[in-house]
Amino acid sequence: MNTYILIVSIYFLIVILISFFTKKIASGSSADFLVAGRNLGLITCAIVVASEWLGGMSTIGVSEKAFNTATLQPILYNLSTATGMIIIGFTVARHYREKNVHTVSEMLESLFDKRVRNISAIAFLIAYITLAYVQLQTCASVITEIFHIEWWVGIIISAIIITVYTYIGGLHALAITSVVHVLAMFIGIGIAAVIGLNKVGGFSGLQETLVANGAPQNLYNPFSTSLGYAISLVIGGVLGGMAGQASIQPIFAARNPKIARASAILSAFIIAPFGIMVAFLGLMAKTGKFFDLSTVTNAKMILPKLLTTPEFIHPVLGGLALSGILAAILSTVGPVNFAVVTIVAKDIYHSWINPDADDKKILKTARQLVIIVSIVTIPLAILFNKPILDAAYISYAIRAIGAIVIMLGIYASGLINKTGVKLAFVGGTIIIFICIIAKKFGWFEIDKTYGAVGSAVVFIILGLIIEKIKGRKNE
Repeated sequence: MNTYILIVSIYFLIVILISFFTKKIASGSSADFLVAGRNLGLITCAIVVASEWLGGMSTIGVSEKAFNTATLQPILYNLSTATGMIIIGFTVARHYREKNVHTVSEMLESLFDKRVRNISAIAFLIAYITLAYVQLQTCASVITEIFHIEWWVGIIISAIIITVYTYIGGLHALAITSVVHVLAMFIGIGIAAVIGLNKVGGFSGLQETLVANGAPQNLYNPFSTSLGYAISLVIGGVLGGMAGQASIQPIFAARNPKIARASAILSAFIIAPFGIMVAFLGLMAKTGKFFDLSTVTNAKMILPKLLTTPEFIHPVLGGLALSGILAAILSTVGPVNFAVVTIVAKDIYHSWINPDADDKKILKTARQLVIIVSIVTIPLAILFNKPILDAAYISYAIRAIGAIVIMLGIYASGLINKTGVKLAFVGGTIIIFICIIAKKFGWFEIDKTYGAVGSAVVFIILGLIIEKIKGRKNE
């Protein structure tokens, strides 16, 4: 057994053992399983919130984009999501916790009505199934590189590991393992970044090498290329968190509203630095100093490939860094899959299909859904192998609609009504996929985030007009 496999296997074993230790805690009720008994403290809550953002997107996705563009543009993903969490802390976090809800759609029901909850739940389900299979791909990209196995085998192995530790411990397991994950990812990736910078001659040496190979002179400016796309990253990142079930579920689980608010803000200072380190690793790989770039057939594999190159980093340290990547991915895949479970269990099963279900039945259903989610996402992860950040922003675009609706519902209820909300979710989600299809066939090109936000505003205004016309007819 080589060094990389040994270190990563030990890490996986630790994670699964931790999940077993949390089984007793998570077996009491659906609230214990889904929102950790609403008893998360400040540090734990902040780490779990941050870990949802520090996953496959912040590792495989950011390094892939940095490698492909030879710029620091992808750091906007982490910077914008960090900004979004600060905004959440100062705005909606307290309201979420005070309502004692389990899901974002349940929050929308309290602001509007049950019909809004049902419609929004379908939209959020689409968003999180998309994100779930994308995150599964990121985990498989590491597993595949380490074990030198087929892509589909890596997908299945990753799904099994994720399912086991989520099924056993629920949000308690995710909370405790997230603390372990964050420590592992910062230590592993931090060491790799420092070693790499030293080998490429620091920031200036890295820039000189990349520019000599054809990269733009201002490659460290994240807005230097494709300004429109850069802005869409910022908008999607900021708005995506406000209605993101996976990133907000720990806030639902905070001990009280004060902790919910503070943990959202604190999480930003964990999120921002990590993506910057990973982006620099992607740029280091682009230099071609450590391996032949012509051997790179899939940019998703670039970070694992770099960390399994002895010329770049010693195998022991490389194994530690790989464990850090897997830690980051697992810290997100678990909450993302768990978000799907919670949406289906509470918003669809309990609210819609079986309103009279008792707590024991809800808990049993939630556990079954953990397995079902994996079964659904495995074929999607195998079939739809597109760039990580681009695919994942389908989820952010849908969640951006939810963010606009929630902010207006809480702070400007006179500017929105339930008709507009329904139209925004249905119409906005359809517009997102129209934008994707139109770009694929070359009909026109509008970024899906712009399409989501723009159409949501239009549909909200249309809802006000429709209700005004109905009011006049009834007079």
